[in-house]
Amino acid sequence: MCFALMMVISQETNLLVLWAGFVLIAFLFYFPFKIFISTEINMSFSNDMDDEYEKLFRRLNPPRVVIDNEACKNATVIRVDSANKHGKLLEVVQVLTDLNLIITKAYVSSDGGWFMDVFNVTDQDGNKVTDEAILDYITKSLGTESCFTSSMGSFGVKQSIDHTAIELTGSDRPGLLSEVSAVLAHLKCNVLNAEVWTHNMRAAAVMQVTDDETGSAITDPEKLSRVKELLCNVLKGSNKYRGARTVVSHGVTHTERRLHQMMFADRDYERANNDALDEKQRPNVSVVNWYEKDYSVITIRSKDRPKLLFDTVCTLTDMEYVVFHANIDAEGPEAHQEYYIKHVDGSPVKSEAERQRIIQCLEAAIERRVSEGLKLELCTTDRIGLLSDVTRIFRENSLTVTRAEVTTRAGKAVNTFYVSDASGYPVDAKTIDSIRQATGQTILKVKGSPEELKPVSQESPTRFLFGGLFKSRSFVNFGLV
Repeated sequence: MCFALMMVISQETNLLVLWAGFVLIAFLFYFPFKIFISTEINMSFSNDMDDEYEKLFRRLNPPRVVIDNEACKNATVIRVDSANKHGKLLEVVQVLTDLNLIITKAYVSSDGGWFMDVFNVTDQDGNKVTDEAILDYITKSLGTESCFTSSMGSFGVKQSIDHTAIELTGSDRPGLLSEVSAVLAHLKCNVLNAEVWTHNMRAAAVMQVTDDETGSAITDPEKLSRVKELLCNVLKGSNKYRGARTVVSHGVTHTERRLHQMMFADRDYERANNDALDEKQRPNVSVVNWYEKDYSVITIRSKDRPKLLFDTVCTLTDMEYVVFHANIDAEGPEAHQEYYIKHVDGSPVKSEAERQRIIQCLEAAIERRVSEGLKLELCTTDRIGLLSDVTRIFRENSLTVTRAEVTTRAGKAVNTFYVSDASGYPVDAKTIDSIRQATGQTILKVKGSPEELKPVSQESPTRFLFGGLFKSRSFVNFGLV
């Protein structure tokens, strides 16, 4: 009896061992196979499942963030160590630039499936970053807890998704934004936030709007269709050779990231044969192959400005190049960037045509954010049609806007834009007086004298307007750029 009982127990034990072995083998083969399939074949697994894989990957390879305020005399040193993947460098740079930190130096190395990034950063005033809330935010955003989604909004601001996002691309021309904003006002759409870039006779905008009747996202399918139709007609204008595009969606997007992607997809880097832009105004970009190490080396020299590193890394990522090593030095008026890259397929630059395309795309990425002329900052209580009204005022005063940012917080509209007159020259004092009269009770400040501004080349790729721009206010600050 005992012998029979022992045999049964032994058999059950063997079955349990076999079953455990089967489960272990299934785990080892099934999950890598599932990850491989979802990556290579791009099957439609749910976002929740993708998030779980991302979390598992990060737990197995936790990033390490070290912030040191003692190692450097005049900057905060941030080091990030993590498993490498395509786009990782951009994600890190995006977190830092979204906090409006200035990256003065950077070192990147990512051989062997692991990357190490070291950044010297300061605040807007050139001081070390000492705010514990910001330092804690950086650690969490770049550390194990992060999925790199927190950088979608500004630090300390909870970004609502209860709006409709409108993405616009088309040919730039004087008064375009005035027409776009007039259409939105006519359809009872209120512009909460917007950013507009113009480059090489092309224009792109990302706008967050709400339905004025509900104060939230536009949900009526007929109204959404009408918005797309009318805006697309405005963007097309009389240009039959370059297309226009209007996309309406819901949710949160990283505005500057999308603007780079939109203008890249629109091929704003392609210059016309008669483009007479002074070569001295363009950034110096070179691309050579380092055959011993099988890298391509990109060297960029340009005037330094905020978010320059984000703009170049963003473009390299969109072009599907992986940065293996990089050295960045932006402590002086000129920034020097050096990237050692390969395509995602593992190859360096293969042809002269590919080399020229990289140069053109990086030049465009840097130029898109370059701001010419006079900087204007306005703030007032937000209301529907405000953007349309102010745009009309600037258009009537022959102002050209090359770049603009519109934000709304707690019922207040705060806007920044860069303007010159329609001929490409800075705004004169008479125009400023005219604007003051048209906007009503305003306070106007001028940093420096407009007459002292040097003329802007009329052949600038951003000389045309995406309209005048945005919001009136009880405070208007004009600062020279």
